[in-house]
Amino acid sequence: MNSLTDQHLLRDYTERRSEAAFAELVRRRVDFVYSAALRMVRDAHLAEDVTQGVFVALAQNARQLTGRPVLSGWLHRTAQNLAANAVRSDVRRRAREQEAAAMNELLAPNSDAVLEHIAPQLDAALGELSDAGRDALLLRYFERKSAREMAQTLGISDEAAQKRVSRAVERLREFFAKRGITVGASGLVVVISANAVQAAPAGIAAAICSAAVVAGTTAATVTTAISTKAIAMTTLQKAMVATVFAATVSTAIYEARQASVLRDQLKILQQQQAPLAARIQELTRDRDQTERQLALLNEENGRLNRNTSELLALRAEVIGLRSRAAIAATPEDPMQSAAKLLVERIKILQEKLDATPSAKIPELQLLTARDWADAAKGNLGTENDFRTAFSTLRDWAVRNFLQRMSAALHKYKETHNDDVPLDLSQLKPYFETPPSDEMLQRYQIVSSKVLPSFFAEGRGGQEWSVTLKEVIDGDNDALFELGRNGGVGSASYRDVTALKVLQPAMQAFMANAPTNAGGRVSFSPQQLLPYLNTPEEKAAYEKLTRSKSPDLK
Repeated sequence: MNSLTDQHLLRDYTERRSEAAFAELVRRRVDFVYSAALRMVRDAHLAEDVTQGVFVALAQNARQLTGRPVLSGWLHRTAQNLAANAVRSDVRRRAREQEAAAMNELLAPNSDAVLEHIAPQLDAALGELSDAGRDALLLRYFERKSAREMAQTLGISDEAAQKRVSRAVERLREFFAKRGITVGASGLVVVISANAVQAAPAGIAAAICSAAVVAGTTAATVTTAISTKAIAMTTLQKAMVATVFAATVSTAIYEARQASVLRDQLKILQQQQAPLAARIQELTRDRDQTERQLALLNEENGRLNRNTSELLALRAEVIGLRSRAAIAATPEDPMQSAAKLLVERIKILQEKLDATPSAKIPELQLLTARDWADAAKGNLGTENDFRTAFSTLRDWAVRNFLQRMSAALHKYKETHNDDVPLDLSQLKPYFETPPSDEMLQRYQIVSSKVLPSFFAEGRGGQEWSVTLKEVIDGDNDALFELGRNGGVGSASYRDVTALKVLQPAMQAFMANAPTNAGGRVSFSPQQLLPYLNTPEEKAAYEKLTRSKSPDLK
């Protein structure tokens, strides 16, 4: 038989059903087919399945192949087709497993409770759907078909299949909503996908398969008796069927076991997470309670601050009334009564400042008793009165500090050939009383003028100055500048922008302004009017004159 060609063996098999001829064909070509399959699928077990499928196909198509001169080409093409199908099936199987695992992870701890309400009515809800919608839903979530597979089965496009599924899910959601079961479309999909199909016991699958085999065998026997030309199953085909059946049963048992293990693991994880969920809820309640208590404390603090301000204002008013009453009662000594009143007002001002830390600056320690007395002479009846008094104290303290820095700058220049320092820390040794680092760090050296004023003493035409990095109260505080020659100038912080707009007019005025006998420029605000050439300059001038800026006095 070894001398016979493939065509002779095929003809012998098709005409006389010679199992020996077919076995010789398998012996000759099995290595070739298996090697090709292994290269294509990269898996030994899967290559075996493909090889078996090729020879089953050869047995089924033997009659059509008897005239083919080269059998290996057909075997290779068939192996290629079956391998591609096997790879696609394997990819789909893995995708379904991954999808099932992802859905298990997405299940919330309360999904079992939702399922308890949905499960009794799920089949009734499916019965309410149209045939087309029910078929699409069953294919997608019960049989785990992709959109392309659904479309091929239903004979429609991928998009139409997906829309049909979406409409069916929405009708299910409406069905449950009418019965008091509220669940979103996505949540319904997750619950159905994860729980609609449960693994059957392994034994029943084997029993069903056995019964099907018996029934198939009986039907085959009857058919053989009726048809005298029926082809008997070969030994190889019987072996292949038995192998495929065993593999199918084994796979089903393994998958059912894995599903059971995964469900058990999921239940264990849910049981482990239950105490954590309870702890999280407890911590959330504690956090909410703490936030409520904090809000109440903030509200109480604000009320106490308001009460403190009102109390200080009332104290100031009482002191004034008491002082006037004392002066009226003892007209012979009004100075003593006025002094007592001023001491009380200074005490109120200091207490209010201590209660407002954000209004403090380190330079306040440089203030004298007279500075405090002058600041306390103003009104102290409202919050705005205190704010104005604080701004006055800060301005005096900053000017006092810059004057001390001016003296230190003169000493530095005398020992450095009239050069100015590049860092303020270089001036520290030249102060009569060295300032604290906290105080010195509030200032900065700038390479250009900050204040666009041209008539403050010793500040004209300079390219070096010292100024504050920031002010506390932009509406009331002044912005100070120490010039290279030691002159100290200031302007209201809110007026600086307007002064910069007036810079061209000021330059023109200074170029033409007459000087007095001492060489100083005599200036009044009205003298700038002829030099205002733009609407912006006129608006800035009006703003400064209304605010009574010190640079336009």
